[in-house]
Amino acid sequence: MIIPIFEKRDPSMRIVLLMSIVLFVGVSCSQIKEKHITEVPQAELDTILLVDVRTPKEYNDGHLVNAMNIDWKSDDFKLGFETIDKDKTIYLYCRSGKRSADATRYLDSLGYKRVYSLKGGYVAYKEAQQ
Repeated sequence: MIIPIFEKRDPSMRIVLLMSIVLFVGVSCSQIKEKHITEVPQAELDTILLVDVRTPKEYNDGHLVNAMNIDWKSDDFKLGFETIDKDKTIYLYCRSGKRSADATRYLDSLGYKRVYSLKGGYVAYKEAQQ
């Protein structure tokens, strides 16, 4: 069966359909709330929860001051947040930003309201220090 909008005589409709699909998919994807580490005000650092979502080995090799380690790939990740107020401001980071972005989406889905992924992760932080 051929759908009429795909008829050979009207190729512009294919483009319109394709653009509509791309727009729909793009809008339906959730946006990650990201911040650069340099955008976090110094005064705020005392009131936030800073979480390194890398493995314990990565954490022990170096981490941000005052960061706690809750491994994103651990079966206990959700358990690590059970006692944390869902209104608390939480900044997550990993090595480069992918795991913290995934963890941010997950915590958003659990109802945490102020969760941010630090853009570029620990690598960006180390580069900024040089």
